[in-house]
Amino acid sequence: MKRRVCACWGALAFAAATWAADFYLEPAPGDVGAWPETDATHQLAWDSGVPYWLVAWHTGKGSWVGNDFDVSTLKTFAGIKKIRFYTGPAWPNGRWDGMRWGIYAFNGGAPGSRLKGPTWAVGTTPTYGWNDYQVGWVLPTGVHAFVAACEQYYDYPNCDPFLLDNRALFRGHSWIYFEHTWRAMSTSGDPYRNLMLRVVVDNEQNPGVTPASFGRVKVMYY
Repeated sequence: MKRRVCACWGALAFAAATWAADFYLEPAPGDVGAWPETDATHQLAWDSGVPYWLVAWHTGKGSWVGNDFDVSTLKTFAGIKKIRFYTGPAWPNGRWDGMRWGIYAFNGGAPGSRLKGPTWAVGTTPTYGWNDYQVGWVLPTGVHAFVAACEQYYDYPNCDPFLLDNRALFRGHSWIYFEHTWRAMSTSGDPYRNLMLRVVVDNEQNPGVTPASFGRVKVMYY
């Protein structure tokens, strides 16, 4: 995919005028690969797999982005194996700085209390790509919906960006957290609002159980 030329990157405000946060945007690099599915693991995703915008918060600490997922139809897949976050070291400062990830409750209306984390992580890819953060945690009994999220932590330009995909249609599952409030993803880069953050779930805590079919997962998430 050719790099999209854009002259408008810079400090850009939230669409919600009541918020004081600023974003910095940059055209994103090329296409990405797929996670190898197995009988014991499934990848849950809302993005198209093609990056479009690189985005960084002006103020990083306390600024989170996340995607909600629901494994209620997957029955035995209550284990969160990995969070997969598409990011890279090149922009805005040419190095990895690190971020924090966490798992939040989700009641369908907005993300709720934190269930796990925050846990520190640093990217490992030499350029932009999927960075896998090991979770290895089973959702509490009765919990099927959750939000997997990453906090930028450091201020721009000493930070690692998050990426939005090239799908102009908002899937309605990406969230931002700023000034102690969760809201649906919204930037002045609209309509591109689908966060490139995925989760790999597993049934490895339940050996011998027949996994849900990949067809059902694909219907839910693609």
